[in-house]
Amino acid sequence: MERTSDDKKQDYTAAGDSVTLINTLAAKGSLTDDDKRAIQRNVDHLEIMVAKTDWESGQTMTAFNKAITDGKAKL
Repeated sequence: MERTSDDKKQDYTAAGDSVTLINTLAAKGSLTDDDKRAIQRNVDHLEIMVAKTDWESGQTMTAFNKAITDGKAKL
C-alpha cells in the first residue's frame, strides 16, 4: 500500500520524536538497561524510516542518520 502525503508527514514526525529521544538519552552520563533498550528500539525505527524511498522533497534524513550513528555508539 502506498503511503499518502499525510502518512509521510506522520512518519516523519514520529521519526523526529525518535531522534529527540535518542539525543536525550545519549546525552546522559550513564545509561540504564531500559535506556539502552529504548535507544535500540528507536534506532531500529529510524533505520526502517530511512530505508523508505518515497519521502517528500524537503524531508531530509540527515538528523535521522546522525541519531542512528549516535545511538549505536551508546549501545
